[in-house]
Amino acid sequence: MTTQNLDIKTFLDQDQKKDLLRLLTAGSVDDGKSTLIGRLMFDSKMIYEDQLSALERDSKRIGHAGDDIDYALLLDGLKAEREQGITIDVAYRYFSTAKRKFIIADTPGHEQYTRNMVTGASTANLAIILIDARYGVITQTKRHTFIVSLLGIKHVVVAINKMDLKDFSQEVYEKIKADYESFVAQLDIPDITFIPMSALKGDNVVEKSERMPWYKGASLLDFLENIRIVSDRNFTDMRYPVQFVLRPDIDFRGFSAAVASGIISKGDEVLVLPSYKKSTVKSIVTYDDELDQAFPPQSVTVTLTDEIDISRGDMLVHADNLPRVERHFEAMLVWMDEKPMNLSTQFYIKHSSNTTKARIDLVKYKTDVNSLEKMPVEFLQLNEIGRVVITTSKPLFFDPYKKNRQTGSFILIDPITHNTSAVGMIIDKLDSKNLESRITDVDKKNIAAGKSLIQPKEYQNKYNQKGQTIWITGLHGSGKNELAFSLEKKLFDSGAVVVLIDGSSVRSGLSRELDFSPADRDENQRRVAHICKILNDQGIIAIASFISRNDSLRNQIAEIVGSDRFHLFYMNATLDYCKNNKPELYDLMEEGKTRYLPGVDLEYEVPQNAKLIFKPEENSQNIEKVLDYLAANKVFPHH
Repeated sequence: MTTQNLDIKTFLDQDQKKDLLRLLTAGSVDDGKSTLIGRLMFDSKMIYEDQLSALERDSKRIGHAGDDIDYALLLDGLKAEREQGITIDVAYRYFSTAKRKFIIADTPGHEQYTRNMVTGASTANLAIILIDARYGVITQTKRHTFIVSLLGIKHVVVAINKMDLKDFSQEVYEKIKADYESFVAQLDIPDITFIPMSALKGDNVVEKSERMPWYKGASLLDFLENIRIVSDRNFTDMRYPVQFVLRPDIDFRGFSAAVASGIISKGDEVLVLPSYKKSTVKSIVTYDDELDQAFPPQSVTVTLTDEIDISRGDMLVHADNLPRVERHFEAMLVWMDEKPMNLSTQFYIKHSSNTTKARIDLVKYKTDVNSLEKMPVEFLQLNEIGRVVITTSKPLFFDPYKKNRQTGSFILIDPITHNTSAVGMIIDKLDSKNLESRITDVDKKNIAAGKSLIQPKEYQNKYNQKGQTIWITGLHGSGKNELAFSLEKKLFDSGAVVVLIDGSSVRSGLSRELDFSPADRDENQRRVAHICKILNDQGIIAIASFISRNDSLRNQIAEIVGSDRFHLFYMNATLDYCKNNKPELYDLMEEGKTRYLPGVDLEYEVPQNAKLIFKPEENSQNIEKVLDYLAANKVFPHH
């Protein structure tokens, strides 16, 4: 290998081992965020020659810095951003110095881009909050600081920028510093550093400024290169959320994941959630070799000494240090969706390597991001932040976000659009007994009156159908049951929520004490009508197959069910067809062993107002007729 190749390899090895600092910049419009980052990259010699010539050219053409180079143009990459002189999207920029690698998220200052700032801040170790020395601490400063605090960023640099426009005055700097310290005392940010600077002129950005001799601290780049962030990670609580079961051959079975927090070592006794089974770490494997221990943010594969059923979403922990295992918890939520929150939605929740369903039980309050005032609301809208109570379908394994960012954060996903609806930070578990009721005074009145708290439209939207009754009348043996059962199967296979009620099942239970006299026949079908009404009230399609011998009785049934959701169909079969189709019943009649058989010794009226009339020998066509009818009447779509 040549000396040159050795030098390159040495350089790449050293570069690979450099620490990475993720940071974001936040501030109001024209505070100079993009200019500051551009100056950092420019003065640290981290831009290419073609970028430099393009920057000089664009500065003259569309720049906002007079005769100076407009460093913001290095970051405002979108055409709309350059034209308006504002940052819209999150701009990620990478640069490196001899000591450290950096990923910078330049986030928008406008309130309507709160969600963009949250996205940029979600992985940051440090935040630079810019303050224009001319205006001091303003509403946007407080909003950005609140979001930084909410997202658990422990290190904040308050960059008091544009000091050149205030003659580099120490008095101005001290006043802004005191105002900021007074406000931030109510928030949880442990490490705050103040740096006076001029991003445009380069004062205290990369080099210490000679024009502010009263400032004794480091320049911004010097500070960023030397701040310690390793201790910010949680090395106490071992959390290993399994992402993938690795089975390359019959002899190897490992569990792959990124270590979320804590340290996992070879020989450790571990407990598997949710099964609570125990085992011992046999090996920790990487692509290159085996390790004795692994820690965040390493991605490794762990093998165990015991054969335990483990799958994606399970978590390995130490038995003496368990996370919360709960279905109910409180969280701070940032609403990211253009569509307002709907409390009746069943969201997907993505937490660690786990995905399950979740609902929002309650919005406790919305935080005004400008004043920090807590306001009662029923739901959140785009860019709003609030405290909520959430219940999941199965227990999650989590820690409070302040203790562990990796296992305390989650996203909510819209089940229809699959958009990210919200990002959340878990505050702590909530015992079932402490769950607040979502029942309002209006709800209580409806409950007292026996009215459902679910509106018919809600059922309709959930099931994609209307709760209606299909009532099929016809003589014994006419083929109405064949149609009813075939129709039930067809609707079910198409995704409908449907229940079939037929005479034999009702007679064996609900109406077992009734005989077949005219009065008892009518009572039996009155009961069936009430069952259909209850099912329809729940948004369910009911299919009833009953003789219902005259129009008077059918009209009573329609009145019970509701005439707007009662659909009468008639199976038109001759008496001879019925006798051939069901001879055993008619034979009993001829032998004098039974009575009250409609069409024989009991009158049967052909219905005058049937919506559809069928012939029994056309059963497959009859089903299509019903499906077309239901689609035309918007009961259930026919695909």
